[in-house]
Amino acid sequence: MTRFVFITGGVVSSLGKGIASAALAALLQARGYKVRMRKLDPYLNVDPGTMSPYQHGEVFITDDGAETDLDLGHYERFTGVHASRADNTTTGRIYSDVIARERRGDYLGGTVQVIPHITDAIKDVVVTGTDDYDFVLVEIGGTVGDIESLPFLEAIRQLRNDLGHAQTMCVHLTLLPYIPAAGELKTKPTQHSVKELQNVGIQPQMLLCRSDRPIPDNERQKIANFCNVRSEAVIAALDVDTIYACPISYHNEGMDQEVLRYFDLPYDSKPDLSRWEKIVHAIREPEGEVRVAIVGKYTALLDSYKSLAEALLHGGIANHVKVKLDWIESEEFEKNGNIAERLKDADAILVPGGFGERGAEGKIQAVRYARENNIPFLGICFGMQMAVIECARSLAGLPKASSTEFGPTDEPLVGLMTEWARGSELLRRREGGDLGGTMRLGAYPAKLVPGSRVAEIYGRTEIRERHRHRWEVNAHYKDRLEKTGLRFSGLSPDGVLPEVVEYPDHAWFVAVQYHPELLSKPFDPHPLFAGFIAAAVKEAHRK
Repeated sequence: MTRFVFITGGVVSSLGKGIASAALAALLQARGYKVRMRKLDPYLNVDPGTMSPYQHGEVFITDDGAETDLDLGHYERFTGVHASRADNTTTGRIYSDVIARERRGDYLGGTVQVIPHITDAIKDVVVTGTDDYDFVLVEIGGTVGDIESLPFLEAIRQLRNDLGHAQTMCVHLTLLPYIPAAGELKTKPTQHSVKELQNVGIQPQMLLCRSDRPIPDNERQKIANFCNVRSEAVIAALDVDTIYACPISYHNEGMDQEVLRYFDLPYDSKPDLSRWEKIVHAIREPEGEVRVAIVGKYTALLDSYKSLAEALLHGGIANHVKVKLDWIESEEFEKNGNIAERLKDADAILVPGGFGERGAEGKIQAVRYARENNIPFLGICFGMQMAVIECARSLAGLPKASSTEFGPTDEPLVGLMTEWARGSELLRRREGGDLGGTMRLGAYPAKLVPGSRVAEIYGRTEIRERHRHRWEVNAHYKDRLEKTGLRFSGLSPDGVLPEVVEYPDHAWFVAVQYHPELLSKPFDPHPLFAGFIAAAVKEAHRK
């Protein structure tokens, strides 16, 4: 029997429902249960693919090419279970699907309404493809009380009746603010948030209370009395120094035991948390420190690079060092020209993905600085394209080298992709077409050149990595660029699309078209990030 746990949030946004959900999933896994995770987002966009990083943060890409919420990255990093398109939906997608069915005549002339048509569609998303799992954890985005989330909450209420209370559970994440002037935690926001949930017919069975300090027993009992839950089901979600300590912290507070007790499952035994203890120890007790400069375009909102920051941390875990991140807005180099001063303390330089011309020249300057000063460099997606343009301008005698993304150019080192293969299917795109869902998305294979640095890093010559890009390095310039020393060390299986470039005579210079950060886990760091941080350690020792 599959058991469903629904996680909602109240009081304020950004309390960490995604981390809490992922931590609970990790705890259930540590007890031997098979877990799946899903996210329901209440915004009207079909997916976050066309949203600005400043609006939504990172777009997380799944193997099957879905552009999803960044919380799915947390799910994968905590559980190791690859998410799919089925694991994230939005109000926009639900309404789009229902309206499409209405246009086809699927409702046989009936009046299409929020109840039952929209709620039935939501319920289908929740339960489809879950038969093989012991637990399915479903996070509902937004904050209880928002008008946008009402259909999702109604669908949950109905599922509780459809499946029965023995098969479903509701966990509500709230905030217990500490008021220094009063010297106490305040429970009233939690009480009101639970009442808001009860007003739509949902009674939570557990409260996960964010707090910067332990909850006194009398306050815990007060919350239980006013919110109609067991006092043991009032769980303190205490602030921790690393998100990877959450499974341990939540277990110590009794979260997994209470979930199992509710479902009438054995809960006396202890979960195997040795994996998380090792990770936390590596983070808290590093044997050294390196500084990585990240020259990006969206550094004002670090959630834009959430998976990247985590992957660098994983690289630090692999090398037993602390990784200090120096976030640099690439436009700073264009305006101030202080690149040497800004990067002199960096043990490694990373240029991440992005879109558009803004800040591109600053990124190119960062690439050149890393190449000329023999500093370890990793370019990702847009970063690889900028590395190729820098090579063309500085070494190949093509000063006008550019990307067609920035406008017409005489030397299109990077161009719009118009067709590419996905398995046996040929995908085509045209300039001026829809932006949503039309990039090269998802996991694609690549072949690495035997004996290359990147093949050595991976330990094999065939890889499969996740992509999200509309522009591609122009392979027609391959021979000319390789004469300068740049090596095209990874290509698509048909040899048409460049996937990896490197400088063999550089200390460590690798640029990739894909997004390796999306596959990195704290217990299984991606080899590129492990290798990148190892090179940074060598650079730090050299200094």
